[in-house]
Amino acid sequence: MPVNAMTVDVEDYFQVSAFEPYIRREQWDQLPCRVERNTCRILDLFAEQGVKATFFTLGWVAERYPQLVRRIVAEGHELASHGYDHTRATQQTPAVFREDVTRAKALLEDVGGVAVQGYRAASYSIGAGNLWALAELEQAGYRYSSSIYPIRHDLYGMPEAPRFAFHPDNAPALLEVPVTTVTVFGKTLPCGGGGWFRLWPYPLSRWALRRVNQQDGQSGIFYFHPWEIDPEQPRQSGINFKTRLRHYLNLSRMEGRLRALLRDFHWDRMDQVFLRERYER
Repeated sequence: MPVNAMTVDVEDYFQVSAFEPYIRREQWDQLPCRVERNTCRILDLFAEQGVKATFFTLGWVAERYPQLVRRIVAEGHELASHGYDHTRATQQTPAVFREDVTRAKALLEDVGGVAVQGYRAASYSIGAGNLWALAELEQAGYRYSSSIYPIRHDLYGMPEAPRFAFHPDNAPALLEVPVTTVTVFGKTLPCGGGGWFRLWPYPLSRWALRRVNQQDGQSGIFYFHPWEIDPEQPRQSGINFKTRLRHYLNLSRMEGRLRALLRDFHWDRMDQVFLRERYER
């Protein structure tokens, strides 16, 4: 069975893209932060299960919780970039994107004391309309990205993208590792984590990832956020039904499902699963 990559997008509950219309960035420092507490719970869980993972971390978080970043590194996990403040790449010009990814990389490396090789765009916001971002990542010194989701979705997605790791034509030194999908009756469906993992019954998620490992013979990627294991997080008022459903669905079940997932599959860091195997063969 292939080894899969476990990843965590280190951001707080109020930083998700779905809350952008409701919570201004100027308010972030006035809200109760829970990202340090929740990420420490995840680190404890990974230590208990003997799992190493990649933590795609916001520069905003690293500035405020440097001790958290140092703990991630000290416990043998990979430190990677999630940009500075969770601004989607679709909202940035090439110059602004370049400044953002360069700033976040330098900040994380300074705090963590290790090289940062990986990047994940906020809300998987690299797709057909802004593939120039991959060339910017290559120029900024990143070795891989995990920023394309090869599905149809109202907020993101590039359904025509390859399902598995590839070198983009405009950034041949960069490896893009799309989020994991499964094909069923000719349809490509998500099975890489996040809200879909909370929506589907766990046996269905387990079946889908096993299908990728066994039928496709490929390593998968799983992602989740610290706020997804926190059912007691502050509830936002005034949000629409779709946003409320997506954000709060089955939060109380997430940790139990995650524990089962850690037991049922083999896991490692992104760089160990994709960079080492690909470049050392």
